[in-house]
Amino acid sequence: MDTSVPDIKQHQQSDALTVSGAVGRWSTAQIVVTATIAVAFGVVFWSWNLLWTATGTAFAALPPVQGLMYGVWLVPGVLAGIIVRRPGAAFFAATLAAATSALLGSQWGLLAVVYGVAQGAAPELVFAIRQYRVGIVTAIVAGFATGLASLGLDLVIFYPTWSTSWKWLYAATLLTSAVVVAGIGSWFLFRALQRTGVLDHLARAR
Repeated sequence: MDTSVPDIKQHQQSDALTVSGAVGRWSTAQIVVTATIAVAFGVVFWSWNLLWTATGTAFAALPPVQGLMYGVWLVPGVLAGIIVRRPGAAFFAATLAAATSALLGSQWGLLAVVYGVAQGAAPELVFAIRQYRVGIVTAIVAGFATGLASLGLDLVIFYPTWSTSWKWLYAATLLTSAVVVAGIGSWFLFRALQRTGVLDHLARAR
């Protein structure tokens, strides 16, 4: 069962009212936090892009297995959705992170932004269905959804000529990485931040 977890105990009641609270204006803190997540991961993406290219030869015998590295690119949308719990947070964070990566010189150029839009829209839909109340199952499903969106783009744009068996193997590795890194990883990163108290101001804003 996907039990929503409040940021701090005294905000359990306000967290239960996320549906009505989520449609109001964003606070300055929420905007800053979402943008910070996006820009920070945009820088991480720039490094991860280079690592992906550099390690390509290591997967030359079986390229689909490189999908295990994919999850890092999927974190910002899921993490922002979990932390901020506002309509548009996941979409904003994923798109801005991809745009930051492109501005820093991503080898995929503006195509990175196209991926960012897809990687933000998919978890955004999951959070919207959950009415922006989150738990670990919601995080996992959001991670899976953003991975599925990326998989679809990859198979159409980069790997349309792969054999069926390679496509299925790539799907398995990419989606596993999406669930473990973007889904479960984002949830535990959120809980770690929560325990430090740095997210208390966001609970008050909600």
